[in-house]
Amino acid sequence: MSSETPKTQVQQRLQYDTSLLSLSCSPLLTKLYANRGITADSELDNSTKTLIHANQLKGMGEACELLYQAYLKGKKIIIVGDFDADGATSTALSVLSLRALGYQHVDYLIPNRFDYGYGLSPEIVDLAAQQGAELLMTVDNGISSISGVAHAKALGIEVLVTDHHLPGEETPVADAIVNPNQIGCQFPSKNLAGVGVAFYVMLALRSLMQEKGCFTDFAAPNLANFLDIVALGTVADVVKLDANNRTLVHQGLARIRAGFCRPGISALIQVAKRNQQQLVATDLGFSLGPRLNAAGRLDEMSHGVELLLCDDYLHANTLASELDALNLSRREIEQSMQQEAMLSLQKLSIDQNNLPLALCLFEADWHQGVIGLVASRIKEKYYRPTFAFARANGGEIKGSARSIPGVHIRDMLDLVDKTLPGVILKFGGHAMAAGLSLLEKDFVLFNDTLNAILKAQVDEDLLNNVILSDGQLSPEQFDLSIAQELRDAGPWGQGFPAPIFDGVFALKQQRIVGQKHLKMVLQQGDKLIDAIAFNIDPEAWPDLSVKEVFCVYSLDVNEFRGQRTVQLLVQLLQSR
Repeated sequence: MSSETPKTQVQQRLQYDTSLLSLSCSPLLTKLYANRGITADSELDNSTKTLIHANQLKGMGEACELLYQAYLKGKKIIIVGDFDADGATSTALSVLSLRALGYQHVDYLIPNRFDYGYGLSPEIVDLAAQQGAELLMTVDNGISSISGVAHAKALGIEVLVTDHHLPGEETPVADAIVNPNQIGCQFPSKNLAGVGVAFYVMLALRSLMQEKGCFTDFAAPNLANFLDIVALGTVADVVKLDANNRTLVHQGLARIRAGFCRPGISALIQVAKRNQQQLVATDLGFSLGPRLNAAGRLDEMSHGVELLLCDDYLHANTLASELDALNLSRREIEQSMQQEAMLSLQKLSIDQNNLPLALCLFEADWHQGVIGLVASRIKEKYYRPTFAFARANGGEIKGSARSIPGVHIRDMLDLVDKTLPGVILKFGGHAMAAGLSLLEKDFVLFNDTLNAILKAQVDEDLLNNVILSDGQLSPEQFDLSIAQELRDAGPWGQGFPAPIFDGVFALKQQRIVGQKHLKMVLQQGDKLIDAIAFNIDPEAWPDLSVKEVFCVYSLDVNEFRGQRTVQLLVQLLQSR
């Protein structure tokens, strides 16, 4: 949050006629839901019975048969995950589920991003082969691992790919592939995270094993016990919270709040100083997810997987504290890199009035594990697709990209690849985030070509930052019960945004706290309301001459020393 940039616009969400709706909730929630396309109570049903059936995923039958035969023959299965929170949760969920289903020989591998890079590479296959792998199951990766799968098959190792990333023109020749985004898959929700795909595979496998009469010596496990892990990975990966994903997240949050969650998740909540009974989706995304991600960014993501696998609360607390310390180190590194990025932009004389269509930044000493966060921060400040690169080995640089709505960053990389064959050594990702590598000598060429393609492909109106507001609240609505109602009405997230409001307030008090946050007391009518704007521009605030402000904000509950009060979380602040 900072003071307004020249291209930021606030627009009212398209208002629907709620008089035609009969949602069984308050008028305010009816309006908010309607503004997000909800027209019937059935669309707010987050019970597990509403989940799309697993058999609609292409390749599910082949995948389950492959896993079932491995069970019968006692084959060693190695799960190969990614080094982010989705990869860690996918890996832990698969290991826990297979062991609960009776599999005796299950292990996992997470590639170290600095030594092996992303995905099922031939080098990772060799490592798995050394550990006796007879079946490799990828989670949150694999759809682009052409050479890795081929190498595994050449070694006589079976491969099951489970992924959610967009496939390229070529797909790996695996024994089975489950990916809602693969060509020919009719699964209605294309927005499953990697952990969601893995969960569906485990559900379908459990059904098959029940049909085969596998559960005679012990009861079939209730895989809903792992929905806390599914919720964490889904929110942390910032996938769209469509109806199916909202159900997965809602169910997982309900288990966490009730205390029925993995010891590692409880430990993360504790070190993050969150209230487990009041946990919401944003806590998963902004408090727990970054601590889990810190392991893969700075060290080994196996630390994060071990935390989720851990059954001992004392050991879980130790592991969570280590991740918390890593996250603090990550913040320090990120802050330093962000300052360097801003200096780089200044050297290029780039500011809000002189912005290219995409920002490409490279510093030789940047940390590979944090470039994605730097790209995200720069993107938020300048509202441009942003690429941050760090030096790797052998003349290569690795980049992480973050985009804005309307600019499909993976498709843009595909166009660059077609324009400059061979320049991008490898790439993959989503609409909003991607990763790539190229030779350092080609950085300028890549930058110029990317910007030329964006100029030809993208409507520049998309580069104006538009905040959609749900309108104004009355002074009477700045109430703790309403703030709690909004918290409970989620899960809110990507594609199903949390309620945002706007209004003009008298600015009664203002002061900086924590060196970079602006604490305020605002007034509307006769109502005084506490407010805070995080990461404020210190050159602009506090401004004691300002007596009235326009705010875009969310209504939240602040908990401090056991007291719960209403607080506005200010996203945009303008003096009046």
